[in-house]
Amino acid sequence: MSECPEVEYLLVIPRLHVQNANAISSPQTHGFPSMTAFLGLMWALERKSQANDLNLQFDSVGVVVHSHQEQISDDYFAKSFRLTRNPVDRQGKTAAIVEEGRMHLELSLVFAVHSDDLYSEGDKKKVVEKVNNLLQQMRIAGGSIIPARTDSHNRHPFIVLASDFNAIKPRLVPGFALVERQDALDKRYEELKKKNEKVTRLDAWLSLSRINWQYVAEEGSEEGEWLHDRTGLGWLVPIPLGYGALTEVQEPGSVVNARDQNVPFCFVESLYGIGEWISPHRLNKAEQLLWYADSKPEEGLYRCRNDYRPGVKID
Repeated sequence: MSECPEVEYLLVIPRLHVQNANAISSPQTHGFPSMTAFLGLMWALERKSQANDLNLQFDSVGVVVHSHQEQISDDYFAKSFRLTRNPVDRQGKTAAIVEEGRMHLELSLVFAVHSDDLYSEGDKKKVVEKVNNLLQQMRIAGGSIIPARTDSHNRHPFIVLASDFNAIKPRLVPGFALVERQDALDKRYEELKKKNEKVTRLDAWLSLSRINWQYVAEEGSEEGEWLHDRTGLGWLVPIPLGYGALTEVQEPGSVVNARDQNVPFCFVESLYGIGEWISPHRLNKAEQLLWYADSKPEEGLYRCRNDYRPGVKID
């Protein structure tokens, strides 16, 4: 298993308002954009920065959500996404546009960066200002960045050494950071396997993706109570973790209707895991917050990873 790249500086862009971000993160999950969207944002921002003469390299990214509003109906039981009515085509028929669920977000981004141009406070200020201006022109998970209504000090981007992570945590709360909980999935798999040798990791993932209720009767009696299996587990959620290849990589332009005919193409499927929403004040090292890419082209894998482990302090 790969490890988070060494962190030198943290570029913090707090309290961004994002409107109409994609709320459907995979064919099986919704409620928050996939971490692949934020890693894609990070590399796009790196390319823009270098194109604007900034000697800046991005290694990993962390996301802290302060508020969210999924655009769904207000029905108590069955909810549905609020979709837009798109203009009709030339024949007066509905255009063939696949609508996606949307959500509004307020979030803070923490980028792990390193550069030879960050040794003075003046250089840091210039770099932060340029990167922030570039970011304001981009989209986050398909959503538009809305300028802040106030010029509060808490909304100003800044750069600090990674060793000062504890000093920036007060700027990230109240909020929740998404971390990976592979250990919880492994533990549930072992528990289910003791009861049934034929269970798979998919069964364990589905078990952790829901609240399982069971009626437990007292010994020697028919009376009992309904109990669930989420006690003490935290705010666990199913999440997509990347992509696995379904085919060989195709030559540029060889696949009809591909988005970009100038780059190689590959059909993929989503990889899934378990994540947890946790308050940033419970993290003791930047590496526990940050997500990075574990790419293995020879195996057809692109996976997002995070080094958070509950109860384990990173030295």
